[in-house]
Amino acid sequence: MERRACDWFYGAVAAGLLVVLAAPSPRRPAQAPVFAVRDVRVFDGERVQERATVVVRGDRIAAIGADVAVPEGAEVIDGAGRTLLPAFLDAHSHAFAAEPLEAALVFGVGTQLDMFTARQLAAAWRAEQARTGAPGRADIFSAGSVVTAPGGHGTQFGLPIPTLTAPESAQAFVDARIAEGADWIKIIVDDGSAYGVSFPTISEAVLRAAIEAAHARGTLAVVHVGRLADARAAVRAGADGLVHLWVDSVPDDAFVRELAARGTFVVPTLTVLEAVAGVPSGAGLVSDARVAPYLGPDARASLERAFPVRPGAPANFAAVTASLAKLHAAGVRVLAGTDAPNPGTTHGASLHRELELLVQAGLSPLEALRAATSSTADAFRLEGRGRIAPGTRADLVLVAGNPLEDITTTRAIERVWKAGRPVDREAYRRRVAEALAALSEKAGAPEALAGGRALVSGFDDGGLGTVFGTRWVETTDAMMGGRSTARLEVVEGGAAGTARALRITGEIASGSPFAWAGALFFPASPPMTPADLSAAEGLAFHARGDGGTYRVLLFTRRGGQVPASASFTAGPEWQEHTFPWSAFGGADGSDVTAIAIVGGPAPGRFELLVDQVELR
Repeated sequence: MERRACDWFYGAVAAGLLVVLAAPSPRRPAQAPVFAVRDVRVFDGERVQERATVVVRGDRIAAIGADVAVPEGAEVIDGAGRTLLPAFLDAHSHAFAAEPLEAALVFGVGTQLDMFTARQLAAAWRAEQARTGAPGRADIFSAGSVVTAPGGHGTQFGLPIPTLTAPESAQAFVDARIAEGADWIKIIVDDGSAYGVSFPTISEAVLRAAIEAAHARGTLAVVHVGRLADARAAVRAGADGLVHLWVDSVPDDAFVRELAARGTFVVPTLTVLEAVAGVPSGAGLVSDARVAPYLGPDARASLERAFPVRPGAPANFAAVTASLAKLHAAGVRVLAGTDAPNPGTTHGASLHRELELLVQAGLSPLEALRAATSSTADAFRLEGRGRIAPGTRADLVLVAGNPLEDITTTRAIERVWKAGRPVDREAYRRRVAEALAALSEKAGAPEALAGGRALVSGFDDGGLGTVFGTRWVETTDAMMGGRSTARLEVVEGGAAGTARALRITGEIASGSPFAWAGALFFPASPPMTPADLSAAEGLAFHARGDGGTYRVLLFTRRGGQVPASASFTAGPEWQEHTFPWSAFGGADGSDVTAIAIVGGPAPGRFELLVDQVELR
């Protein structure tokens, strides 16, 4: 994806805030008793049994068949008119907080294959899965960091990730990723040209060396590509899979045959590529009554967004679907993945849109269901997942109707189980309803903004209060596993002769996965409620500091978990900085949920003084 396509660092800031402020701690449900789903249509990951009984004992499938006896005392669930499926696997996603994994499970996605996150988070989640089973969220397996060039895709998100330039360093580089806990190696071959931007990428020699290094350790090597030429290079270098389809052209028959002969799998990520082409791919989910009650404000905002289409960019969704049709006809293994939480997508729900798009591109409903279950489990060597068979994990989804006739029936979920334990979808729905109700009480323009100008904070009273909204609070990457620190205090000597200013000090920790620390305030109450600040043209404040580069983050309702940012440098003398709303990704100020002034990601101590924060 292009540089803006995966701005997960800032999404992590917002996601972390929402988790800290709103989400209750998940509680581990009691061990599930023996139960049976009787007289149900079963898709077992490969084929369909039109009428069967499935018995679950503990966390495993105990029996399946038309004549299976229901154990005495077992809970019996009527499966008539319904279909039982293995819980889905999303073959391409990104997670930087636990809440998206909860949402995924509510929508029947029991396993997420993460293609880039902080290794510390991935390790913590894997440890929790081993210790408790993590019953309240989808399991996660992850590539951790990625193989990319200095300044290449993956380096722009504020994460201090290593980069690779020399083929002779590839084995040590790959070994370090495996030592960090990577479940496979992901390699970036993308110069941005398919999306109308430009950034460095690795050479073919480095690509080949990285793939060989992964294979030397018995590890899969998958490749992110943007163009058909990148895909050719990756396949001929021995890649096990491509985790996006290219977006610029339709391949010739010879390359399609080669890809099929080599057994390379493909994760098309149609949902995000449709959004890259300017279409909000997930918008239809928001209006689907089977889905909408479980979509929170951020999920809805993301689903209704698309990427801006740059003039001259060759990204072409028609070419994407035509390419997929050729690959499928040639027998290439296709896996279902969404690239959530990019614009046009969200965790969990978007997998159902991906299934719909796969069918539209030529897969049968049966083939699409395989792509989201057994095919993905097999491709990523996840034994016991993606199937319903004696001895496999009891990760199950019960839907009303027959998705073999209408693939969108997968959205009509009645029950979800993870390892035999029921998922409390109703509790999640209530949380969503409460969040939407709070949002409906949207704050209007603050009274102080009459005339299009308002002081937010002058700090001369010695406190951290604001004229409207909430007081300034510390915000750091600690909520996401980082170790950066921040301290806020009001000190003597403000800008332009005023009495006092806000002093922000702290340290950006080396190696922190999301390196930031600073001050944040919410313009409306309760926090993260949108405020209409559009009567002002933007934000202004005075600052002085240690000469470092700092950021202003603007969170908006439409931006969901991904704020826009603008940078400034704070030198030793007071200087006024003015940021029109349009500087933040074309925002208009009508739905601002939070504003932050932060240091990072460069490691080290920092000192920043801020005064006379205004809307004007």
